[in-house]
This record gives sequence, C-alpha cells and structure tokens, in this order.
Amino acid sequence: MHKLSRAAALLFAIASVASAAPQALAGPGDRALDDVRILSADDMGGRAPGTPGSEKARAYILSRFAQIGLSPIGERFEQPFAFAKRGGSPVQGVNLVACIKGTEGGKAMVVSAHYDHLGVRDGEIYNGADDNASGVAGLLAVAEAFKAKPPKHDVIFAVVDAEEGGLRGARAFAAAPPVPLETIALDVNFDMLSKNPKNELYVSGTAPFPYLKPILVKVAMTAPVTLKLGHDTDADGKENNWSNQSDHYAFGEKGVPWVYFGVEDHPEYHKPSDDFATVPQDFFKRSVATVVQASLALEHDLDEVTKASGR
Repeated sequence: MHKLSRAAALLFAIASVASAAPQALAGPGDRALDDVRILSADDMGGRAPGTPGSEKARAYILSRFAQIGLSPIGERFEQPFAFAKRGGSPVQGVNLVACIKGTEGGKAMVVSAHYDHLGVRDGEIYNGADDNASGVAGLLAVAEAFKAKPPKHDVIFAVVDAEEGGLRGARAFAAAPPVPLETIALDVNFDMLSKNPKNELYVSGTAPFPYLKPILVKVAMTAPVTLKLGHDTDADGKENNWSNQSDHYAFGEKGVPWVYFGVEDHPEYHKPSDDFATVPQDFFKRSVATVVQASLALEHDLDEVTKASGR
C-alpha cells in the first residue's frame, strides 16, 4: 500500500467531511457517530502509528478541527515525536493539539483521547471503533460544545498517538507540553465510550482527587447514562484499577490531576470485531452527551479544582 501524500490525505479528509454534511444540523451525538464510522473504517487500516492509515486518520481529525474552528498552539496542530518499538526501528508518532482560548484565562484544562489502534495483524484489521475512535469522537463533541459556549479557561484538545503499548504520545505531550506544565490544572481523558450492555459509563479519578467528586456526583444525577464513580483504587484488585491504564496516567506522572471516562472491557476489546457495526448507537450518543456535560461542569469549576489541588 502506497503511503498517502499530504495532499491526497487532505483530499480524503475533505471528501469525508463532505459526506457527513447532511448531518450538519444534528446533535453532537449524531456527528460523533459519523466520526467513529469514518475513523474505524477498513481504509484506516487500524490506525497503527507510522502507517498510511494513521496519516489518513490524522487528515480526517485535522479536517474536523478546521470544521469546528479550533486553533493550534503555535504554528501547527501536529506535534511529532519518535519512539522505538521493542527490537525494532524508530517509529514516527504524531500528536494533534488544538486550543480554544478562554474568556478569562488563568489555568488550562486538557481534554485527551488517543487515535491509534493495533493496525493489521495476521491479515485482519483491528479497526478500534470503541478503542478509541469513540474517545476521539467524544473529544470532538466536547470541542463543538466549547466552541458554541466559550469557556472561561483555555481548553487544550490533545488527540494523541501511540497509546497502545506505552502511552507514548501522552508521555511526549507531558514531557514537552505546548504550555507550561504548571498551568495545566486538569486532564480529562476519554478511552472507550461506546459499548456497555448495562448502560454504564465509569469515571475514575475521584479517589485520588476527592475534590472532583462533588462535581461528578452532580453530573451523574442528570447524566443520560448511568455514570458510576470508581475503578481508581486496588479495592477490587489491581487489574480493576484504571489509574495507569490510559493516557491520563502520563499526566498523573507529572503531578497533573486527572479524570478518566470509559466503559468496562467487552468481548470486542482488542479484537478485529471492534467495528462500527458493533457499536450500540443509542448508548454511544448518550455517552457522548454525558462526557460533554461533565467536561463543561469541570471547566466551570476549574478555579475551585485548582485551589483544592494546590496547583
């Protein structure tokens, strides 16, 4: 498969957005469904870092940034980094970072989600609809919400690469953030938002950061899904503690408080069957509405979060 040129990738992205145009007046959940469908299609090749499918996915995400009206921090959205696979040659990863400036300034909130997945293995494409096209779609819906209702604080959107197998993109971001690290008050991370037969979405982070609990309990009271707090202690075994299991951990390593929204594992987790066709659309739309509601609430109370954390 020939690597897409930047021009070809951008043409694909424009065509993809154009194909979604009839839903332009739909709610964020409907647009999020389109985002998952496009990012988890076979022609993205499973979005493994350093592949043509990863480049194609970036082109689509960048087109959505432009459509929403996001701005880069500095000259470019792309923030490349290199890493070496175990026993292999260096791989070029690329984070995509955008921002909506706050009306009052002060501390910033990061919203993060990884766009990579497992690529092609033994001839089968691992499309990663839930993991983590769904999280990227949730992030884009949050960006739409903040663009419609500007935040008080700067909100940074970090769509990171190479989460699978080492949180490499998030760690590259945290090691060289586009703003001083001490100005980042909170990371809100999305990883797997779309599949749960019990109508449950979890938010982790209130055990290590108890000052976040009142905000999230209030959100849970009116959330469109059953929003449950947990998976952030070893009470049910280390394997059920999600504190280090996605990109938020890279922020935590640097002392930045975090919250993590995700569903529990399901039969399609890290399987070729994690396709758009297996996404329960009604639950996913309500899950997206929930993370939008929670993100707005967390940003609204970011000054109180900053005081409580001592940052």
